[in-house]
Amino acid sequence: MKERAVDENDMAQYVREATKEYFKDLDGEDPCPDMYRMVMNCVEKPLLEVVMDQVCGNQTRAAEMLGINRNTLRKKLQEHGIS
Repeated sequence: MKERAVDENDMAQYVREATKEYFKDLDGEDPCPDMYRMVMNCVEKPLLEVVMDQVCGNQTRAAEMLGINRNTLRKKLQEHGIS
């Protein structure tokens, strides 16, 4: 059976649920002071890993798929320790 593609609405729902769970787990404590960066890093690394795997490490294809410059991709891969 073919797995259906995750659409934008599904992705938004995943982020929404994870964010709600994050606040629930805080149990009244203050969130981290740079929550935006924390979330972006949590999303960006697995996204880059999956895309790089999908294109068998081809940075040019990955950059095209992501809609970013190849130099930007290289920088992000370094930041996240992805080879």
